[in-house]
Amino acid sequence: MFLKLSLLPVFLITLAESQTLRSVSDDDLLQLIKDREKLIVLFTRPNCDTCNKFEKLLEGLHSDFNKHMSAETVKAVNSHLARLYNPTKEPALVFFRHGIPLLYSGEPDENEIYGFFDKNQTPAVKELTDKIFEHITQAATGATTGDWFIMFYGASCVECQRLHAVWEGVGATLRGRINVARVDANLAGANTAKRFHVSKLPAFLFFRLGKVYKYDLPKNDVKSFVAFAQDWYKNSKGEPVPLLASPFDEIVEWCVVMIKFSMAYGLDILAKYPWIWQIGVVGFGLVAITALIALVKARARPTRETKKDKKSK
Repeated sequence: MFLKLSLLPVFLITLAESQTLRSVSDDDLLQLIKDREKLIVLFTRPNCDTCNKFEKLLEGLHSDFNKHMSAETVKAVNSHLARLYNPTKEPALVFFRHGIPLLYSGEPDENEIYGFFDKNQTPAVKELTDKIFEHITQAATGATTGDWFIMFYGASCVECQRLHAVWEGVGATLRGRINVARVDANLAGANTAKRFHVSKLPAFLFFRLGKVYKYDLPKNDVKSFVAFAQDWYKNSKGEPVPLLASPFDEIVEWCVVMIKFSMAYGLDILAKYPWIWQIGVVGFGLVAITALIALVKARARPTRETKKDKKSK
Protein backbone atom coordinates (compact mmCIF):
# COMPACT_ATOMS: atom_id res chain seq x y z
CA MET A 1 0.00 0.00 0.00
CA PHE A 2 2.83 2.36 0.90
CA LEU A 3 4.55 1.56 -2.41
CA LYS A 4 1.43 2.43 -4.38
CA LEU A 5 1.01 5.72 -2.52
CA SER A 6 4.67 6.60 -3.08
CA LEU A 7 4.21 6.10 -6.83
CA LEU A 8 1.18 8.40 -6.96
CA PRO A 9 3.17 11.72 -6.98
CA VAL A 10 5.36 10.36 -9.78
CA PHE A 11 2.25 9.46 -11.80
CA LEU A 12 0.73 12.91 -11.25
CA ILE A 13 3.96 14.64 -12.28
CA THR A 14 4.17 12.50 -15.43
CA LEU A 15 0.53 13.24 -16.24
CA ALA A 16 1.05 16.98 -15.74
CA GLU A 17 4.11 16.95 -18.00
CA SER A 18 2.21 15.07 -20.71
CA GLN A 19 -0.49 17.77 -20.69
CA THR A 20 1.99 20.65 -20.91
CA LEU A 21 2.96 21.97 -24.34
CA ARG A 22 6.62 21.61 -25.17
CA SER A 23 8.34 24.97 -25.64
CA VAL A 24 10.80 25.18 -28.54
CA SER A 25 13.37 27.69 -29.72
CA ASP A 26 13.26 29.27 -33.17
CA ASP A 27 16.03 27.00 -34.44
CA ASP A 28 14.24 23.90 -33.16
CA LEU A 29 10.96 25.15 -34.63
CA LEU A 30 12.44 25.60 -38.09
CA GLN A 31 13.80 22.06 -37.94
CA LEU A 32 10.42 20.70 -36.81
CA ILE A 33 8.63 22.49 -39.66
CA LYS A 34 11.08 20.89 -42.05
CA ASP A 35 10.91 17.38 -40.56
CA ARG A 36 7.26 16.95 -39.52
CA GLU A 37 4.48 16.29 -42.02
CA LYS A 38 2.01 17.96 -39.64
CA LEU A 39 2.88 20.41 -36.89
CA ILE A 40 0.70 22.73 -34.79
CA VAL A 41 2.45 25.74 -33.28
CA LEU A 42 1.17 28.29 -30.78
CA PHE A 43 3.13 31.53 -30.96
CA THR A 44 2.70 33.07 -27.53
CA ARG A 45 4.16 35.62 -25.15
CA PRO A 46 4.15 36.17 -21.35
CA ASN A 47 1.40 38.19 -19.63
CA CYS A 48 -1.08 37.58 -22.44
CA ASP A 49 -4.52 36.42 -21.29
CA THR A 50 -5.65 35.33 -24.77
CA CYS A 51 -2.38 33.44 -25.24
CA ASN A 52 -3.02 31.59 -21.98
CA LYS A 53 -6.54 30.63 -23.09
CA PHE A 54 -5.21 29.13 -26.30
CA GLU A 55 -2.45 27.31 -24.44
CA LYS A 56 -4.87 25.68 -21.97
CA LEU A 57 -7.10 24.53 -24.81
CA LEU A 58 -4.17 23.06 -26.73
CA GLU A 59 -2.94 21.24 -23.63
CA GLY A 60 -6.21 19.34 -23.71
CA LEU A 61 -6.19 18.88 -27.48
CA HIS A 62 -2.61 17.94 -28.28
CA SER A 63 -3.11 14.21 -27.52
CA ASP A 64 -6.12 14.15 -29.91
CA PHE A 65 -4.12 15.95 -32.58
CA ASN A 66 -1.38 13.38 -32.22
CA LYS A 67 -3.70 10.37 -32.16
CA HIS A 68 -6.16 11.28 -34.92
CA MET A 69 -4.14 13.61 -37.15
CA SER A 70 -0.54 12.52 -36.45
CA ALA A 71 0.25 16.15 -35.63
CA GLU A 72 2.68 17.27 -32.95
CA THR A 73 1.78 20.39 -30.93
CA VAL A 74 4.37 22.82 -29.53
CA LYS A 75 4.59 26.43 -28.40
CA ALA A 76 7.08 29.18 -29.24
CA VAL A 77 7.42 31.96 -26.68
CA ASN A 78 8.52 35.43 -27.89
CA SER A 79 9.47 33.91 -31.23
CA HIS A 80 11.00 36.11 -33.93
CA LEU A 81 9.14 33.95 -36.46
CA ALA A 82 5.69 35.02 -35.25
CA ARG A 83 5.33 37.90 -37.72
CA LEU A 84 6.30 35.62 -40.57
CA TYR A 85 3.02 33.75 -40.13
CA ASN A 86 0.79 36.41 -38.58
CA PRO A 87 1.32 40.16 -39.15
CA THR A 88 -0.48 40.94 -35.87
CA LYS A 89 1.93 38.70 -33.93
CA GLU A 90 0.95 36.75 -30.79
CA PRO A 91 -1.18 34.88 -30.11
CA ALA A 92 -0.99 33.03 -33.40
CA LEU A 93 -2.06 29.44 -33.90
CA VAL A 94 -0.56 27.94 -37.05
CA PHE A 95 -1.00 24.50 -38.57
CA PHE A 96 1.88 23.37 -40.83
CA ARG A 97 1.09 20.72 -43.46
CA HIS A 98 4.31 19.63 -45.18
CA GLY A 99 5.67 23.08 -44.33
CA ILE A 100 2.66 25.01 -45.70
CA PRO A 101 1.28 27.22 -42.89
CA LEU A 102 -2.43 27.73 -42.11
CA LEU A 103 -3.39 30.50 -39.69
CA TYR A 104 -6.34 29.94 -37.37
CA SER A 105 -8.31 33.19 -37.03
CA GLY A 106 -11.22 32.08 -34.86
CA GLU A 107 -11.94 32.36 -31.17
CA PRO A 108 -10.25 30.22 -28.48
CA ASP A 109 -12.85 27.45 -28.68
CA GLU A 110 -11.86 23.78 -28.36
CA ASN A 111 -14.38 22.35 -30.83
CA GLU A 112 -13.83 25.11 -33.38
CA ILE A 113 -10.05 24.72 -33.33
CA TYR A 114 -10.14 20.93 -33.68
CA GLY A 115 -12.80 21.00 -36.40
CA PHE A 116 -10.97 23.66 -38.41
CA PHE A 117 -7.64 21.81 -38.40
CA ASP A 118 -9.23 18.40 -38.97
CA LYS A 119 -11.08 19.74 -42.03
CA ASN A 120 -7.97 21.37 -43.48
CA GLN A 121 -5.26 18.74 -43.21
CA THR A 122 -4.43 19.46 -46.86
CA PRO A 123 -3.72 22.92 -48.36
CA ALA A 124 -6.74 24.91 -49.56
CA VAL A 125 -4.98 27.42 -51.82
CA LYS A 126 -4.23 26.42 -55.41
CA GLU A 127 -1.12 27.56 -57.29
CA LEU A 128 -1.88 28.92 -60.77
CA THR A 129 0.48 29.73 -63.64
CA ASP A 130 0.20 31.42 -67.04
CA LYS A 131 -0.26 28.03 -68.73
CA ILE A 132 -3.28 26.92 -66.69
CA PHE A 133 -4.83 30.16 -65.39
CA GLU A 134 -7.58 30.60 -67.98
CA HIS A 135 -8.25 26.88 -68.34
CA ILE A 136 -8.71 26.43 -64.58
CA THR A 137 -10.54 29.67 -63.74
CA GLN A 138 -12.55 30.23 -66.97
CA ALA A 139 -12.36 33.88 -65.90
CA ALA A 140 -13.09 35.36 -69.35
CA THR A 141 -15.32 32.62 -70.75
CA GLY A 142 -18.26 32.29 -68.40
CA ALA A 143 -16.71 31.45 -65.02
CA THR A 144 -18.08 27.89 -65.13
CA THR A 145 -15.65 26.79 -62.41
CA GLY A 146 -17.09 29.29 -59.91
CA ASP A 147 -15.80 32.44 -58.26
CA TRP A 148 -12.06 32.90 -57.71
CA PHE A 149 -10.16 35.00 -55.17
CA ILE A 150 -6.52 35.27 -56.21
CA MET A 151 -3.42 36.68 -54.55
CA PHE A 152 -0.57 37.87 -56.75
CA TYR A 153 2.75 37.57 -54.93
CA GLY A 154 6.50 37.64 -55.48
CA ALA A 155 9.39 35.77 -53.88
CA SER A 156 11.17 39.03 -53.01
CA CYS A 157 8.04 40.60 -51.50
CA VAL A 158 8.34 40.46 -47.68
CA GLU A 159 4.69 41.35 -47.10
CA CYS A 160 3.67 38.55 -49.46
CA GLN A 161 5.58 36.00 -47.38
CA ARG A 162 3.93 37.26 -44.20
CA LEU A 163 0.52 36.74 -45.75
CA HIS A 164 1.12 33.15 -46.83
CA ALA A 165 -0.46 31.65 -43.69
CA VAL A 166 -3.22 34.29 -43.74
CA TRP A 167 -4.11 33.46 -47.34
CA GLU A 168 -4.25 29.76 -46.48
CA GLY A 169 -6.66 30.77 -43.72
CA VAL A 170 -8.82 32.53 -46.31
CA GLY A 171 -8.79 29.44 -48.53
CA ALA A 172 -9.68 27.16 -45.62
CA THR A 173 -12.56 29.40 -44.49
CA LEU A 174 -14.03 29.69 -48.00
CA ARG A 175 -13.36 26.06 -48.91
CA GLY A 176 -16.18 24.50 -50.92
CA ARG A 177 -17.79 27.89 -51.66
CA ILE A 178 -15.18 30.10 -53.36
CA ASN A 179 -11.95 29.03 -55.04
CA VAL A 180 -8.85 30.62 -53.53
CA ALA A 181 -5.52 30.64 -55.37
CA ARG A 182 -2.26 32.50 -55.76
CA VAL A 183 -0.07 33.47 -58.70
CA ASP A 184 3.66 34.22 -58.77
CA ALA A 185 3.61 37.58 -60.53
CA ASN A 186 7.36 37.57 -61.23
CA LEU A 187 7.90 34.08 -62.60
CA ALA A 188 5.33 31.47 -63.67
CA GLY A 189 2.48 33.98 -63.61
CA ALA A 190 4.19 37.07 -65.04
CA ASN A 191 1.97 37.25 -68.14
CA THR A 192 -1.18 36.82 -66.08
CA ALA A 193 -0.11 39.65 -63.77
CA LYS A 194 0.55 41.79 -66.84
CA ARG A 195 -2.86 40.90 -68.26
CA PHE A 196 -4.60 42.23 -65.14
CA HIS A 197 -2.29 45.25 -64.78
CA VAL A 198 -0.81 44.07 -61.49
CA SER A 199 2.03 46.48 -60.72
CA LYS A 200 2.27 46.40 -56.92
CA LEU A 201 2.55 43.31 -54.73
CA PRO A 202 0.77 41.80 -52.99
CA ALA A 203 -2.38 42.30 -55.06
CA PHE A 204 -5.75 40.61 -54.56
CA LEU A 205 -8.34 40.18 -57.32
CA PHE A 206 -11.80 38.64 -57.03
CA PHE A 207 -13.31 37.10 -60.18
CA ARG A 208 -17.06 36.63 -60.49
CA LEU A 209 -19.30 36.15 -63.55
CA GLY A 210 -16.92 37.67 -66.08
CA LYS A 211 -15.92 40.64 -63.93
CA VAL A 212 -12.86 41.32 -61.79
CA TYR A 213 -12.96 43.26 -58.50
CA LYS A 214 -9.85 44.68 -56.86
CA TYR A 215 -9.48 44.25 -53.11
CA ASP A 216 -8.50 47.66 -51.74
CA LEU A 217 -9.54 47.47 -48.08
CA PRO A 218 -6.90 48.64 -45.55
CA LYS A 219 -6.81 45.39 -43.53
CA ASN A 220 -5.03 42.25 -44.76
CA ASP A 221 -6.53 39.74 -42.33
CA VAL A 222 -8.59 36.59 -42.82
CA LYS A 223 -11.90 38.10 -41.71
CA SER A 224 -11.58 41.13 -44.03
CA PHE A 225 -10.65 38.99 -47.03
CA VAL A 226 -13.52 36.57 -46.39
CA ALA A 227 -16.03 39.41 -45.95
CA PHE A 228 -14.93 40.94 -49.26
CA ALA A 229 -15.30 37.68 -51.18
CA GLN A 230 -18.70 36.92 -49.69
CA ASP A 231 -20.40 40.29 -50.02
CA TRP A 232 -18.20 43.40 -49.77
CA TYR A 233 -16.99 43.12 -53.39
CA LYS A 234 -20.35 44.62 -54.40
CA ASN A 235 -19.10 47.96 -53.05
CA SER A 236 -16.11 47.82 -55.40
CA LYS A 237 -16.25 48.72 -59.08
CA GLY A 238 -16.10 45.61 -61.22
CA GLU A 239 -14.31 45.63 -64.56
CA PRO A 240 -14.82 43.20 -67.46
CA VAL A 241 -12.20 40.45 -67.41
CA PRO A 242 -9.70 41.23 -70.20
CA LEU A 243 -9.40 38.59 -72.90
CA LEU A 244 -6.19 36.67 -73.45
CA ALA A 245 -3.79 38.53 -75.74
CA SER A 246 -3.42 36.98 -79.19
CA PRO A 247 0.00 36.62 -80.88
CA PHE A 248 -0.97 39.60 -83.06
CA ASP A 249 -1.68 41.72 -79.94
CA GLU A 250 1.68 40.75 -78.46
CA ILE A 251 3.52 41.76 -81.64
CA VAL A 252 1.72 45.11 -81.74
CA GLU A 253 2.51 45.73 -78.08
CA TRP A 254 6.16 44.84 -78.64
CA CYS A 255 6.34 47.28 -81.56
CA VAL A 256 4.82 50.03 -79.41
CA VAL A 257 7.46 49.37 -76.76
CA MET A 258 10.19 49.65 -79.39
CA ILE A 259 8.78 52.98 -80.61
CA LYS A 260 8.66 54.35 -77.05
CA PHE A 261 12.21 53.13 -76.51
CA SER A 262 13.50 54.91 -79.61
CA MET A 263 11.69 58.11 -78.66
CA ALA A 264 13.03 58.00 -75.11
CA TYR A 265 16.67 57.26 -75.92
CA GLY A 266 16.98 58.96 -79.29
CA LEU A 267 18.58 57.97 -82.55
CA ASP A 268 22.06 57.75 -80.99
CA ILE A 269 21.18 54.42 -79.40
CA LEU A 270 19.80 53.11 -82.67
CA ALA A 271 22.95 54.21 -84.48
CA LYS A 272 25.14 52.51 -81.90
CA TYR A 273 23.07 49.31 -81.90
CA PRO A 274 21.72 48.89 -85.47
CA TRP A 275 20.24 45.48 -84.68
CA ILE A 276 17.54 47.24 -82.64
CA TRP A 277 15.96 49.03 -85.59
CA GLN A 278 16.49 45.97 -87.78
CA ILE A 279 14.42 43.89 -85.37
CA GLY A 280 11.86 46.69 -85.29
CA VAL A 281 11.54 46.63 -89.07
CA VAL A 282 11.07 42.86 -89.06
CA GLY A 283 8.44 43.24 -86.31
CA PHE A 284 6.49 45.82 -88.27
CA GLY A 285 6.73 43.58 -91.32
CA LEU A 286 5.23 40.66 -89.43
CA VAL A 287 2.42 42.87 -88.19
CA ALA A 288 1.67 44.08 -91.69
CA ILE A 289 1.70 40.55 -93.16
CA THR A 290 -0.56 39.23 -90.38
CA ALA A 291 -3.01 42.09 -90.85
CA LEU A 292 -3.01 41.58 -94.64
CA ILE A 293 -3.73 37.84 -94.30
CA ALA A 294 -6.57 38.52 -91.88
CA LEU A 295 -8.03 41.11 -94.28
CA VAL A 296 -7.84 38.74 -97.28
CA LYS A 297 -9.55 35.94 -95.34
CA ALA A 298 -12.28 38.28 -94.19
CA ARG A 299 -13.03 39.40 -97.76
CA ALA A 300 -12.82 35.89 -99.19
CA ARG A 301 -15.55 34.40 -97.04
CA PRO A 302 -18.56 36.29 -98.46
CA THR A 303 -17.31 35.69 -102.03
CA ARG A 304 -17.35 31.91 -101.52
CA GLU A 305 -20.81 32.06 -100.03
CA THR A 306 -22.05 34.07 -103.04
CA LYS A 307 -20.69 31.48 -105.48
CA LYS A 308 -22.46 28.72 -103.63
CA ASP A 309 -25.73 30.62 -103.80
CA LYS A 310 -25.39 31.08 -107.60
CA LYS A 311 -24.72 27.36 -108.13
CA SER A 312 -27.76 26.41 -106.09
CA LYS A 313 -29.94 28.60 -108.30
